[in-house]
Amino acid sequence: MIPATLRVTHPPDWRQQWREAITDPAELLAELGLDACRLGVASEDPPHGFALRVPRAFVARMGRGAADDPLLRQVLPLDDECRTMAGYGLDPVGDLAARAAPGDGLLHKYEGRALLVATGSCAVHCRYCFRRHFPYASGTAARDQWSSSIEWLHRHPGVDEVILSGGDPLSLSTQKLAELTRALAGMPQVKTLRIHTRLPVVLPARVDAELVAWLQGLRCSKVVVIHANHAQEFDDEVDAAMLRMRDAGCMLLNQSVLLRGVNDSIEALAALSRRLLRSGVIPYYLHALDPVAGAAHFAVDDALATRLVDGLREVLPGYLVPRLVREIEGAASKTPLS
Repeated sequence: MIPATLRVTHPPDWRQQWREAITDPAELLAELGLDACRLGVASEDPPHGFALRVPRAFVARMGRGAADDPLLRQVLPLDDECRTMAGYGLDPVGDLAARAAPGDGLLHKYEGRALLVATGSCAVHCRYCFRRHFPYASGTAARDQWSSSIEWLHRHPGVDEVILSGGDPLSLSTQKLAELTRALAGMPQVKTLRIHTRLPVVLPARVDAELVAWLQGLRCSKVVVIHANHAQEFDDEVDAAMLRMRDAGCMLLNQSVLLRGVNDSIEALAALSRRLLRSGVIPYYLHALDPVAGAAHFAVDDALATRLVDGLREVLPGYLVPRLVREIEGAASKTPLS
């Protein structure tokens, strides 16, 4: 028998942490010592069918007793989501019109790039998610073992960058991701693989040895675009995950969303940029909120957004100032706002 003093414990792997995520608003608020009645927590269960999901590793970075915590605000379902607002819809950036074929998970919006909606799964359900109403059941690229997407890419040799999105593509097993990249390896025109993911931030254990080995083995250029909105989202575990991806040869960028009550101040945005730099990540985009149904309470006026970015230019070096943009359906690129 091994003496208790000699026992070695290991943190649960990412799959176990995923299974143990909090899905009940009452449990989340009890964990933080907060009263649901005072916060306007959604009485509809869940709003628009979009349930709460948040890993405990992310909850641990929230302030106990802090009703206005910027991380809590991103994930807590509120009654505000149930209000119908003019101009806010189910497909705010025209994803459905950009599908290569009806029911397909491949989107083609911009020259030279194709985006695979790899899965509808994500470790955290951000309340402002622009794809919270996307028909994932019939529209993910992994559903048919990637075959239709690979066939489309063969027919379009001008596409040299493949983007994995979702949901969150890193919610797929590494084996599933390797299946895709083996298929892409036979297409010499694909020079860059870009991965849009929130998991290394909310569930840093996902960047495990198996995932790192897969990234290291890729022959193409690798760009990982993480998603963090506030400096408080970072801790030592997140920093370590970023380092593992950099050591695997990945360029790391961040895209955030400008959110009322979360990061709508020069101080919050500057702190985020500085914290990203400490973690080896370059600020990339600051998105104006996509007008998705259920998220209007996060909206920040364009005039204020522009003033905030102008203020960032006064206090940060240029390489730490993200580009303020909006995605507009049918446009040839993201539209700069500043």
